[in-house]
Amino acid sequence: EVQLVESGGGLVQPGGSLRLSCAGSGFTFSSYPMIWVRQAPGKGLEWVSGISSLGGTPFYRESVKGRFTISRDNAKNTLFLQLNSLKTEDTAMYYCARVPLGLSYRAVNYDLLGQGTQVTVSS
Repeated sequence: EVQLVESGGGLVQPGGSLRLSCAGSGFTFSSYPMIWVRQAPGKGLEWVSGISSLGGTPFYRESVKGRFTISRDNAKNTLFLQLNSLKTEDTAMYYCARVPLGLSYRAVNYDLLGQGTQVTVSS
C-alpha cells in the first residue's frame, strides 16, 4: 500500500522542541521531493518546508527559518522535521506529503498526503 505515516506530535510548552517523523512505504521514497505542510484550526494548508529527493537544498517558510530543520533518511524511507523554539502560533496538524516529479517543493504541491500528527504549543 502506498502511504505516508507521521508520528512525533504532542503537547509542548512555548520554547520547547519536538521531532516529527514520516515513514513512507509502497513507493520509491528516494525518488521524490518531500514537503511538510500544516493546518491550523479554521485555516487552509500552509507550506512549511521542503527538501529535494536526495536531501539537499531544503527550503523553509520565513516564520520557521532558524527554528525548524527538515531532513530525510532515504535508506529508512523516512522524512523528519525538527521543531525547536516552538511558539503558540505553530499549533497545527502537521502533514508530510509527496511532491509529484517536476513540481516545486516550495509550495503546497502533493499527490500523496499522510494522516497528520498534532502539534500543540501551550503553557
